[in-house]
Amino acid sequence: MADTSTTTPPQAGEVFDQLRRHQSPKLALTGKFAGQGAVEASALGSRVTLSDGRSALDFGSYAVALLGHRHPGVVAAVARQLEVMPTSTRSLANPVAARAAALLADYLGGRLPKVYFGLNGADAVEVSVKLARLATGRDRVLAVTGGYHGKTLGALALTHSPLFRTGLKGAVVDVVHIDPEDPDAVRKQIAAAPVAAVVFEPVQGENGAVPLRTEVLRQWCEDAHSHGAFAIADEIQCGLRRCGEPSVALADGLPVDAVLVGKPLGGGVVPLSAVVCSEELYAPLAQDPFLHSATFGGHPLSCAALPAALEAVEELAEHGAKLSARLADGLRALGERHPRVMAGHHGRGLLWGIEFTTPAAAGEAVVGLANNGLLVSPCLGRPTTVRLLPPLVTTDAELDEALAILDTALGAAAPAGLPD
Repeated sequence: MADTSTTTPPQAGEVFDQLRRHQSPKLALTGKFAGQGAVEASALGSRVTLSDGRSALDFGSYAVALLGHRHPGVVAAVARQLEVMPTSTRSLANPVAARAAALLADYLGGRLPKVYFGLNGADAVEVSVKLARLATGRDRVLAVTGGYHGKTLGALALTHSPLFRTGLKGAVVDVVHIDPEDPDAVRKQIAAAPVAAVVFEPVQGENGAVPLRTEVLRQWCEDAHSHGAFAIADEIQCGLRRCGEPSVALADGLPVDAVLVGKPLGGGVVPLSAVVCSEELYAPLAQDPFLHSATFGGHPLSCAALPAALEAVEELAEHGAKLSARLADGLRALGERHPRVMAGHHGRGLLWGIEFTTPAAAGEAVVGLANNGLLVSPCLGRPTTVRLLPPLVTTDAELDEALAILDTALGAAAPAGLPD
């Protein structure tokens, strides 16, 4: 798919200067290094075009570009809404948001009928935890070692890695992190003190695309329910067929009270997230709809994207399953070719993590991949791991190209793969 955009490429030097002066010198340095002095200029499908004319396959974007960039169906839906009513009065009922909520609840099977819309993943996490505490009258929340749920203060308490809490002495939520391998972890914590909810990612994204064991998660849900606590599946990164199914937790038969979705929910065009939950968890908001609100929550432009995004995801689901199988086979072959640098791989669907033998090897590979035209997402809290997040629109030829670039970068990183 060729990018036919005629926008004049930005002047990279000016961009980096603005970043240094008005945001962060380190942000400018990182971007300059990653782009070899160029900046992103336009994007279409699986490709990003840089200001110097080069293009790169986007297997990164932290899971947002599931439909690639500028998916025509999503862009058209947003453009139509832009011509009609781009924002909401917040006083009158908005039909676009109402329809989006109904469609999303139905899309996930209808067992979780209530929907709250936010703009990013942390919004959804914050609201779900707030509702669980209010509905139960309890303060303590259980999260999982290795999990990532956002960087706002409340969500940050659930995020496991201390790296993201540097300089912060505390957070506003009382959280205990539990062992992902211990099926009795929730039961033990309940015996120690009351619990409002257990929150988990069925596939931990920031921790390197690590799937959690379904039997452990099922036991946690059952133990939480026996105590009157809620089970919340954070699928902001792994849901919406990124890992094969509309919801990983629901497809695995887990009796969760909420599924959190985001990132590609706006089709890669506009920001949108959602809490899709039970009547019981939503009860505090049903009683007082202004208990939690946000100026741009349920924004018409974002909600207009949702129907088109879900339709496109379903149209591409079968292709995505084939891509996943080919990618898994390709990663297996690469691991056999490069054992000095590639310690393993894991994942599900179109969310995969490559484990490197050293952090230096991972760093070398990320640079080599970008230089050769493949963008990936590093794991900030796990420096030996790099994530691959190919879009559903990736062609077979593009996947072959990506695997070839990986092969080259792994070979070049081999010296750095040796331990000191």
